Amino acid sequence: MIVTALLTSAGINIGLCVLLLLLYSVMRKQPGNVYVYAPRMVAEEKAKRDGPFSIQNLVPSPGWIVRLWQLPEDEFLSAAGLDAFVFIRIFIFSVRIFSIAGIIGVFVLLPLNFTGDQLRTADWADIPNQSLDMFTIANVQDSSKRLWVHFCAVYVISGAACCLLYLEYKGIAEKRFSYFNSSPPQPNHFTILVRGIPKSDQHSMSETVEEFFTLYHPSTYLSHQMVYHSSRVQSLVNEAEKLYKKILHLRNKPRLQRESHREGFLGLFGAKVDPVDLYTKKLEDVEENVKLEQSTLNQNQKELSAAFVSFRSRYGAATASRVVQSSNPLLWVTEPAPEPRDIYWPFLSAPYIQLWISKFVVVVAVFFLTILFLVPVTFVQGLTQLTELEAFLPFLKKVLKITIVSDIITGYVPSLILQMFQYIVPPIMMLFAAMRGYISNSGKMKSACIMVLYFTIWNVFFATVLSGSVISQINTFISNPKDIPRQLAVVVPGQATFFITYVLTSGWTGLSLEIARVFPLIGNFLIRHCCKVTDDADCAPLFPYHRDIPKVLLFGLLGFTYSLLAPLIMPFLLVYFFVGYIFYRNQMLKVYSPRFETAGKFWPIVHNCTIFSLVFMQIMAIGIFGVKKLPFASGWVIPMTVITLLFNDYCRKRFLPIFDKYPAEILIKRDREDERNPQMMASFLDSLVNAYRDPALQPVQYSLDESGNRTSLLSFS
Repeated sequence: MIVTALLTSAGINIGLCVLLLLLYSVMRKQPGNVYVYAPRMVAEEKAKRDGPFSIQNLVPSPGWIVRLWQLPEDEFLSAAGLDAFVFIRIFIFSVRIFSIAGIIGVFVLLPLNFTGDQLRTADWADIPNQSLDMFTIANVQDSSKRLWVHFCAVYVISGAACCLLYLEYKGIAEKRFSYFNSSPPQPNHFTILVRGIPKSDQHSMSETVEEFFTLYHPSTYLSHQMVYHSSRVQSLVNEAEKLYKKILHLRNKPRLQRESHREGFLGLFGAKVDPVDLYTKKLEDVEENVKLEQSTLNQNQKELSAAFVSFRSRYGAATASRVVQSSNPLLWVTEPAPEPRDIYWPFLSAPYIQLWISKFVVVVAVFFLTILFLVPVTFVQGLTQLTELEAFLPFLKKVLKITIVSDIITGYVPSLILQMFQYIVPPIMMLFAAMRGYISNSGKMKSACIMVLYFTIWNVFFATVLSGSVISQINTFISNPKDIPRQLAVVVPGQATFFITYVLTSGWTGLSLEIARVFPLIGNFLIRHCCKVTDDADCAPLFPYHRDIPKVLLFGLLGFTYSLLAPLIMPFLLVYFFVGYIFYRNQMLKVYSPRFETAGKFWPIVHNCTIFSLVFMQIMAIGIFGVKKLPFASGWVIPMTVITLLFNDYCRKRFLPIFDKYPAEILIKRDREDERNPQMMASFLDSLVNAYRDPALQPVQYSLDESGNRTSLLSFS
């Protein structure tokens, strides 16, 4: 790829970014779009749903950017939550480390690369037609003393990254403790999930649980809530919810605009009636069925061998979750309970054999998805090579000779196609995570995040490199593993130009699409003007950590890898991280609503991936110095790799345990503080008894009185 192709891709993406930002700046001010650009604020009743029209609403303004930039960190943490705070810290860390790498790369390494003469002598008068390979380390002469500057850069970047990683890990751990100490008592800190409850002929499951914990945890046991086989009830509750929303939608219409329905079979026979009356009658029938199903759960003994057991203290719950309860480890299996709002109920009733089979099926499915994804990756890489494209499609030779067409095809289209295929991966991985048997939505999200990360690093990075350059050398990789660094050092720099355009398309334009929310905007327009739905109080989406964390970490991998090999990528990455810091702050505060709080448990994923990126950069340095016939420098990179791995081992032992479980000293300290406020704790423990009741068994409030208000018909005790 030549410089003009890169400039063409940059021009297209910059134009799209400007257009989308102007769209956002105008559309966010329109009262009818508040459900698109501020659904969280609507749900929290912090934004007006309607407002008067004003000419000023049509004028773009950058004031929102200034306000987000000036927002204090503690205020953002308080409003958005610790998980959102941790996600934003990825951008802060990236800006800091890649600012250091960017200064070294752009002002030191880039001139050394361009003025080398390994490929050909630099022509300053014809830079637009220069190959981008001229800006990579491949243009530095073999055995040149200039390579020692690159060697020093490896040590500086690695050392700075380790220092910043340590500070981030330590800071987030402190925020995690601060969040725990400052928050009011949470049900999940006092509750564990118990599975594998043994059956008894003399007692019910509930009586067995109470007898066991009263006997072995007499001083701390408080109560328990059995898990029921309530899928039938849940389906009825979901049906009642849909009917309730239909009735609300119809009541917002004037009576004359309501289309009458026949009350007979399939709406084809019988007398015509008002649809509100028809759906109200159906809602009452469904509620009666729900009431009947709920009342028979206890009578028919539909208890499952799982229960949520609550304790009087955090330390009591922590002790019970960590200690093996029985001489048979498959019985009375305990684990910390998730937040009540975070529970994924369907898999609480799944037997162990089903969970094992599900995990195996997921592994096989991910493997085949990875193989299948190699097809578009290989096709994309074919587009970046004009000679291969002309050989495969000879009838396009005349078209490809047109400069602007060849620049667009090689500079913009490949990254666009790859980005389009990537959009389907996160939803598929979330489906796979749901099949693996996690009992919490946060657990599903974390599992999907890890799978998407592995998939992205392999298919977007390694598969792109291999399919583009060394597909014929895979046998060499297998037969001679010691030669892998040298082989990678040959092929990875050749894909630098593709990844620069990928940062432009997936990074810059992707951020603009995120802030502009084009598809939700179109959906909102259709719903409001075609379906005539004007109110949706539950419209705030959940932030897709499993989609965005892997994307940001992939850009981190590209930054570390190409800061040494092709530093021209650094300015593009820095723009992405700076803009992403602002845009995602806005989205966290106004758009996405938290459905769970893991208190920063996503950060170990970030740390591990960053360590992998650092080690990979160092392996690349070993290989490139070997290829460039500087073996002494290649050997002296190895100590830095060893130091990095030792640093990671220290962080794993120092910080990872406190991200998995809270230490005893903090739990006991909070318990003693609670003892000083007995009235508050008594009220909390009373509410804790019913905190983990199945939502399908909670009181249902869908019946409507004459004024349109909900009235509770059902309760379960």
